[in-house]
Amino acid sequence: MHKFKPTFLATFIAVSLSGCGEPSSTAEPANTTDNVNAEVNVESKANEVLWPYVQSEVVKDPKLEAQVKALLSKMTLEQKIAQMIQPEIKEITVADMRRYGFGSYLNGGGAFPNNNKHSTPQDWVDLAEQMYQASIDDSLDGTTIPTMWGTDAVHGHNNVIGATLFPHNIGLGAANNPELITQIAEATATEVMVTGIDWVFAPTVATVRDDRWGRTYESYSEDPAIVKSYASAIVKGLQGDANKDFLSDRRVISTVKHFIGDGGTVDGDDQGNNIDSESDLFNIHAQGYMGGLAAGAQSVMASFNSWNGKKLHGSHYLLTEVLKEKMGFDGFVVGDWNGHGQVAGCTNDSCSQSVNAGLDIFMVPTADWKPLMANTIKQVESGEIKLSRIDDAVTRILRVKVRAGLFDKPSPANRVLSNKTEHIGSKTHRDIAKQAVRESLVLLKNKNNILPLSPKQSFLIAGDGADNIGKQSGGWTITWQGTNNVNSEFPGGSSIYDGFAEQITAAGGSVQLSVTAEYDEKPDVAIVVFGEDPYAEGHGDIVNLAYQKSTKSDLALLRKLKAQGIPVVSVFLSGRPLWVNAELNASDAFVAAWLPGSEGSAIADVLLNNADETKQNDFNGKLSFSWPNNAYQHVNKGDNLVNQEQPLFAYGYGLTYSDKDTLSDELNDIYVAQVNANDAKHIFNGQTVKPWRLYLTSSEGDEHINSSSQSISGVSYRTIDKQIQEDAFKVSIGKMQAERSTGNGAGIRFTSFGNFSEDLSSIVEQKLSLHFSIKLDEPVTSAVSLSMNCERLGDPVGSCNADMDLQKHLAKLPINTWQDVSVDLACFSEKGMKFEQTITPFQLTSKGPLTVSVSNVSFKKKNNDISTHITCQ
Repeated sequence: MHKFKPTFLATFIAVSLSGCGEPSSTAEPANTTDNVNAEVNVESKANEVLWPYVQSEVVKDPKLEAQVKALLSKMTLEQKIAQMIQPEIKEITVADMRRYGFGSYLNGGGAFPNNNKHSTPQDWVDLAEQMYQASIDDSLDGTTIPTMWGTDAVHGHNNVIGATLFPHNIGLGAANNPELITQIAEATATEVMVTGIDWVFAPTVATVRDDRWGRTYESYSEDPAIVKSYASAIVKGLQGDANKDFLSDRRVISTVKHFIGDGGTVDGDDQGNNIDSESDLFNIHAQGYMGGLAAGAQSVMASFNSWNGKKLHGSHYLLTEVLKEKMGFDGFVVGDWNGHGQVAGCTNDSCSQSVNAGLDIFMVPTADWKPLMANTIKQVESGEIKLSRIDDAVTRILRVKVRAGLFDKPSPANRVLSNKTEHIGSKTHRDIAKQAVRESLVLLKNKNNILPLSPKQSFLIAGDGADNIGKQSGGWTITWQGTNNVNSEFPGGSSIYDGFAEQITAAGGSVQLSVTAEYDEKPDVAIVVFGEDPYAEGHGDIVNLAYQKSTKSDLALLRKLKAQGIPVVSVFLSGRPLWVNAELNASDAFVAAWLPGSEGSAIADVLLNNADETKQNDFNGKLSFSWPNNAYQHVNKGDNLVNQEQPLFAYGYGLTYSDKDTLSDELNDIYVAQVNANDAKHIFNGQTVKPWRLYLTSSEGDEHINSSSQSISGVSYRTIDKQIQEDAFKVSIGKMQAERSTGNGAGIRFTSFGNFSEDLSSIVEQKLSLHFSIKLDEPVTSAVSLSMNCERLGDPVGSCNADMDLQKHLAKLPINTWQDVSVDLACFSEKGMKFEQTITPFQLTSKGPLTVSVSNVSFKKKNNDISTHITCQ
């Protein structure tokens, strides 16, 4: 599921600058020749692969089907559409539920009852009870059909303070233990049921093929076989066995997601385009569904991505013909966070195309739920959507509700596990999590068999991940991105340092903790815990796999310790394999710990001996993803590598204590950015390039530009011709509007879709400049600002923004004449702009009246023919 952040000012969207990062999180183009051809091409492949029928362990019950049919026959059109609307708890009230009777609702990442991050289990149950009672109150909507609450419990009940947080899926894939996965799912279901929630948006069954994707850690493996076996195991753990305790009082509805191909987009682009053949789509990306649907999964979430140019939320072929008809899925298909709004011709508040394609539930977490509901009713009444399609969707929803016992179970506050807080973070669950941590660790290097370590030595525990439960848990941890959390918000949890300190002290050794590796007494050995900071979808996409391309602060710490003659054991926290050759060279031992969750202490159970020097636990984990040999390598199990460089560590690699390590200390560790002098990273080239959007910004707010002529509160926009039709635009800012505007004034800006940060560090590496063409209609008499802004996760908003005053430069330009301008990027980086976290790459605003035309906004090599080149000297 996706959580979009609100946009603050005005902005334009476009296609990926670098082909990776968040780039293609935009709607597909409406009615374009390319899109039509792509769709025809997809449909022409319909028979290329036989999508087999999947025999679910949950079989249809004629008595149940008759009950569903009877319920449906008594429903009005409005009641039916209400079952298909899923709003978010921030956007609806209990009164709304009573009035409309929504079929379901959700809490997005970082949404809590009473908007309180520290809501107790009782608070969650109270909201569930209120919503349930409102849904069965027929005084206003005329229906008593119970609603259901969906949540993202992706590595435990991760929205709730004190819950057990298991390792993220990438670590579980390294453990390759389906039985353990079932136990994890059972524990998760229990903790979810304690809070009165019926339904979880898990498991993610993406088979990731490009680790630059920011959701790589949500995948079990690049190997579809592991994904298939795990999908079955986790569905059974969440929902129960179809022949035993299926959706009993201790089970929740599961969701296999995201259908289909999200792990195979071009360049690992979140919400991007998967161009695989249909056979690869099935053999690589459908295997999780083969396992999950066979185990009886009751819901499937449609994916944000496209397949050969067509958004999945609008694909009748894949959602209906393949999933429902060929594969025989009889549950319901739920959308992702306003994903229907990205379909060609759709908006967040109107999308008959998705319903006709086979979407059964709109996930509409914004205020758009009300007009979406009204528009969908009108579309049925007009015949744009057939009533039979609505009846099919609602039949599927009711079927799952009856199977889940929602008509028979007590209300949320009165269920068997409700508010039984002893299950939240229980010792039993934490023990399962600790086993998962131990089995997920992969030993990549063990020079001279330095591991396991005697706990009787003197230790230095260093690095910013050593005593940081939030960092070791990664994204989707209490908050959506997993940021802004402190150790006290993980009651019952343990940091990695905690585990070492407890065992070392008990064995008679000594331990010092220092993030920066300072010490009072020289230690016998240093354990350094470092790695990626938390992120989730959108913010997690990167341009290549180099770790700390620019700062290299962790490498400096490792080298400092080595230079002091201290053996170094590195514990690397990451949501994907990364190019860390330099860090490997600077380490005596190197452990891939992934994102272990709330039970960090279990790492010491593997790295340390017992006090009597016997081994506690050996390494069990094997890489479920190939480990790159350079920053630009993207290889997977089964690839033909005859003419390619082999990965540094192949799929399945992982040392044990009995293995001899032969890894060199002289791996090639020189990072060389791939530079093509002819490359230009476009923002606007006659149309906006993904992932950017263009907005007008004024004192009255912001407005996304989606037509050739728009205005908002004294700021107007229209397309114009520079060389060809509509290859430029003109912005006019009135005097009154400029005077009323705060900050840098009114104008336009390009901002990333959903305000996700984009990794544009490559434009700095390639020493590019910002280029644009500009034409002034009148002399510049007031301050004009050219700005960029970024976001460092966990830092205050605006903490890395940068702007410069263009007034003196523009004042020198002739009027009514197009001029090419370039600006050194140092003008922004010197003021704190962090290009690896770019939100807005171009914002032009004025504090006074101004009419200006703009075209050809891009990052490219400096051209000596440019009429105006601006430096910061």
